[in-house]
Amino acid sequence: MRRITVLIILSLSCLGVRAQVDSVRVVPQNDSLAVQVDTLDRPADIGSGLQFFARGNGAPVDTLDVGDGRIQIVLKDDNTWYFIKNVSALAETDLFSQCWREHIVNPYNDTPLDSIPYRVTVCLVDSVSRFVCPHKGKVFSKFGLRKGRRHTGCDVPYPTGTPVYCAFDGRVRLAERHKGYGNLVIVRHENGLETFYGHLSRIDVIAGQWVHAGDLLGLGGSTGRSSGPHLHFETRLRGHAFDPEWIVDFENGSLRKNVFVLKRSYLSPYSKYVPTSIDEEEEIYMTDEQIRAEEERIAKERAAMKYHTIRSGDTLSGIAVKYGTTVSKICSLNQGLKPTTILSLGRKIRVK
Repeated sequence: MRRITVLIILSLSCLGVRAQVDSVRVVPQNDSLAVQVDTLDRPADIGSGLQFFARGNGAPVDTLDVGDGRIQIVLKDDNTWYFIKNVSALAETDLFSQCWREHIVNPYNDTPLDSIPYRVTVCLVDSVSRFVCPHKGKVFSKFGLRKGRRHTGCDVPYPTGTPVYCAFDGRVRLAERHKGYGNLVIVRHENGLETFYGHLSRIDVIAGQWVHAGDLLGLGGSTGRSSGPHLHFETRLRGHAFDPEWIVDFENGSLRKNVFVLKRSYLSPYSKYVPTSIDEEEEIYMTDEQIRAEEERIAKERAAMKYHTIRSGDTLSGIAVKYGTTVSKICSLNQGLKPTTILSLGRKIRVK
């Protein structure tokens, strides 16, 4: 059947016959990841004496490999076809076999930052991949430093029991409880990224399971180190976290772009998303020297940072005088800190 199908397609190509496409939709196909393309109605006879597939009930009649076999085309008997991702072939790639640990949060501990290129082009969505926002809402705790500790993701208010959806197609690498994260799901995607979903009240997937964008991963909650129900969402490349807001507009529930140029400097905890006031063309075509200069600037800023640990009798005004700054500047450097905030003993705040 495969040989007959290929001969038919080749014959159509030689005659200049092309299928006209009028819609594209995602179609779950058991463990496959599929995108279906419907063709316009047309006669079964094309050309003199040439028969195309007889119109039927949409049953699959053949599967064709595309390129390296990770993408396949399924042909149906009603003159339609759709793409599927061959998860068996994907599972054999280095991406889903190397550094694959189902009980360790970061299996890339041996990957130094300087081993990652200055820029990495990441395809987020294409003709066979889509995006579903895990939750639409305003980020209340952003990526970066929080109370002197590194905060490796974004926190979005999320009522307990609210469904948490997978952002992109991929494979679940970890699905269990882990210390501060509480109930945690980590999904590795074909573009090399991993997404984290923390503080869940319930987990509905298992490690090794293939999932589609929009699939239910679990329910929102407040497990682990959490001050209340919310979703902790992370994006990582080879174990290094970067601000998810570089790619996701949580308030609108959409991607900022289909293809993302991830600069190595973004993998620093001191690098936060900058709203699109920057010329995006300039960002994409920055030279390695410019990116290196940016990394050096971030390193210098980091070296110049100063922190103060709250002791008995400390006040913001007294701390400001001690370090030659102002209360307003100290508050601007510490998320959630206000002039009226009661200072907790042992809390570390940034003063410069």
